[in-house]
Amino acid sequence: MTDNAPRRTVLTAAIAVAAAAATASTADAAPAPAGAAAPGPRHPGGPVPDPAPVDYHGWTSYPDWLFGTHQGTLPVPGRRPGVRIARATGTFDYADPHTGTTATWETAIWTSPARRVPRPASELIASWNADTPAGTWIQVELLGTYTDGTATPAYVMGRWTAGDGPQDIRRTSVDGQSDGRSSIGTDTFAVDDAGAGPLLASYRLRLTLLRRPGSRLTPTVWRLGAMASDIPDRYTVPASVPGAGAGTELPVPRYSQEIHKGEYPQYDNGGEAWCSPTSSTMVVEYWGRGPSAADLAWVDPAYADPQVDQAARHTYDYQYEGCGNWPFNAAYAATYPDLQGVVTRLRSLNEVERLTRAGIPVITSQSFLASELDGAGYGTSGHLMCVVGFTADGDVVANDPASADDAAVRNVYRRAQFETVWLRTKRINASGGVSSGTGGICYLYFPAKPSPAQRRALASVGVV
Repeated sequence: MTDNAPRRTVLTAAIAVAAAAATASTADAAPAPAGAAAPGPRHPGGPVPDPAPVDYHGWTSYPDWLFGTHQGTLPVPGRRPGVRIARATGTFDYADPHTGTTATWETAIWTSPARRVPRPASELIASWNADTPAGTWIQVELLGTYTDGTATPAYVMGRWTAGDGPQDIRRTSVDGQSDGRSSIGTDTFAVDDAGAGPLLASYRLRLTLLRRPGSRLTPTVWRLGAMASDIPDRYTVPASVPGAGAGTELPVPRYSQEIHKGEYPQYDNGGEAWCSPTSSTMVVEYWGRGPSAADLAWVDPAYADPQVDQAARHTYDYQYEGCGNWPFNAAYAATYPDLQGVVTRLRSLNEVERLTRAGIPVITSQSFLASELDGAGYGTSGHLMCVVGFTADGDVVANDPASADDAAVRNVYRRAQFETVWLRTKRINASGGVSSGTGGICYLYFPAKPSPAQRRALASVGVV
């Protein structure tokens, strides 16, 4: 029921989270420990226009790609605009720590315009959608500026390729990045002491496209973006009042992670470690996409639902040693025709209602004790599931992959309980200590050309 839970718990220890603005009863919310500070603005006396500030910004249109700084890259118009290599302008010698090989790669670079976040941020998560033919890959870096005017290091947010063949690097996060004021935990930039600051005032994303010397192949990147946020810690979240999405349920396929226990130890052994790729598989198939029979030929024919094994293999982060890297899951979904994937943060279940009513499922990340989510029957320090809709009373209908088999995947969870375990940043663990919560993190997968209703729903949660 967890996705590399101990490592993800460390990763999310600094993650702060949104409180849903609502007036409903908090009777189902877990109480804060004695002496815990009430949530409030991090900078007393300053304006607080939004108690849960989240800023997702993406570069995805042809005009987007025209701006920024090009070093050998070329904007590509068309049905799905992007950026690719026009000519190599440099080389990079990369010693792959996961294959033991060193190779020289040709490079071209696009650097985004500066994005000033509406409110200084304590965290940032980048995500991307790209096509990477065999023998090509991309690197995404964060170039930030603190509120005191100084710069962050050039933080590597991911080295990614869709494949894992003999010509490819192994997709990987990069550990050990810090300047004493901020650091990178797998896929997340976090200010080490958000209360003391400085925070992140603005950033650029630097995209390096790489290929074998002399090759005419090129990666093409269709979307590059980041979610920046600065949200006060809280142990409880008031339940939102059910909205227009109550009574909507999407026909999302149901897959269990548990039937995969023991499969492919090289990709973290299936079972409880595969909640993220299992959830991703459900939504990819909901949109009518998925791997071909040829793609699945490597999977043992005795295994059920081989598309889940495929997703685990192609979301696996060789440094994290698991399938729970958030941007890698979004990037995997976007390898299928005309799909986009974004990692962002939502503020309440009302936002999820708007999305599901428009036909967009939401993959959520949460942690809880067994006693905190009635009907789950388990506790977890980090787990992904897919919200597919709401009952008429507003309770959450979730395809929970932590179920005994595919038939048992549909679950109904009480709204107030679910909202708290998903949106909080701090929780009391089974030992009585304090652990982190994932803070409203979600994956959104949707068509490259959304319908007008889908476009409005996405825009309402800041994704354009």
